[in-house]
Amino acid sequence: MVDVVDSATRSRMMSGIRAANTRPELKLRRALHARGLRFRLHDKSLPGRPDIVLPRWLVVIEVRGCFWHRHQDCRRATKPSTRPDFWDAKFRANVERDKRNVMLLRDAGWRVAIVWECALKASNIDVVTDAILTWMQSDEGMLEIPTAPAGADPALLS
Repeated sequence: MVDVVDSATRSRMMSGIRAANTRPELKLRRALHARGLRFRLHDKSLPGRPDIVLPRWLVVIEVRGCFWHRHQDCRRATKPSTRPDFWDAKFRANVERDKRNVMLLRDAGWRVAIVWECALKASNIDVVTDAILTWMQSDEGMLEIPTAPAGADPALLS
């Protein structure tokens, strides 16, 4: 399939995709800040430069985009039909890097929460924030919030 835009336009569009301070990340940061949590952002000394770092609790929170990080069974994790070999390699490298960074963080004593972009709908942000706060008070080392925390009201997901 041929791209619908010329290469200069596609390049400009792709350069606008940010790695930090994305809308889902900002939404979660605002909600955590409103709950009284104070944190660091994108700590370069940690593997993968996690989005949100809470040193007091030895917790890092990564907000992952469903497309770039290949959220399983998510409608946003589509694959472009052009250049399939390029995209397969790109996505595989992203997933492997994510696994490696989580392992390095865990080995260094950090607890890791992964929040997927699709879980951060406006009506769902309080549920996600509550799940993170509950997890922070537990002894669990990992938390993954795929679409909604267990026990969340299904009405909040629409």
